Amino acid sequence: MAEQNEPRLAPLDLADMDPATREVALRAGAGEGRPDGIFRTLAHHPDLLRRWTVFGAHVLHKSSLPPRLTELAILRIGAIRRCPYEFAQHTRLGLERGLTPAEINLTVTDDPASDPGWTDLERSVLRAVGELHDPGRISAETWAALAEHLDERQILDLIFTVGQYNLVSVMLNSVGVALDEGLPELPPGW
Repeated sequence: MAEQNEPRLAPLDLADMDPATREVALRAGAGEGRPDGIFRTLAHHPDLLRRWTVFGAHVLHKSSLPPRLTELAILRIGAIRRCPYEFAQHTRLGLERGLTPAEINLTVTDDPASDPGWTDLERSVLRAVGELHDPGRISAETWAALAEHLDERQILDLIFTVGQYNLVSVMLNSVGVALDEGLPELPPGW
C-alpha cells in the first residue's frame, strides 16, 4: 500500500482539545506528555475516543491472552492489512512482550504459520488471524487446535483482538495517521 503524504485528518495539538478530551488522550498515551498520533487524531471525535479507549485498553492490557500472543496476533493483522502505523507501534510492544526481531519479520510473510520455529499454539494463532481476515471465521480445525491450549475466554479475546486491530488498521490507513517519531523501521519486504 502506498503511504499518503498528508493525513486526511491532522492530529490535534493538546492545546486544541477540550480538557476532558485532552485527559483521555493523555491517559491513552500512557501519560507520555504527548500522546501518539492515533489518539490525537481520534480527538476529532471525543465521544468515540473516550468509548473506544475503554475497549482498546481491555484488548491490549486486560485480555486473558498472554501478552506475547496478543502482540503476535496484532502484528499479523497489521501485516495483512499493510498498516505501517499499527505494525511499527506493535513492533515496539512486541519486542517488549517477548517477540524477537526475526519472529516479527516472519509475520509479514505470506504464510508465517508454516515456519517451524513457532510453537503449536503460536502457529494456531497465526492461522486464526488469517482465517478471521478471510473468510471471516475460524475453521473447525484451527478452533480445535486453539482449544488444546486456550480456554473459551482466551479464544474470545483472540477474536476480539484481531477484530479490534483490523478495525484500527482500516481506520489508520484510511485517515492517513503518520508514523510517530522513534518507532522501529518496518521489516524487509514490507
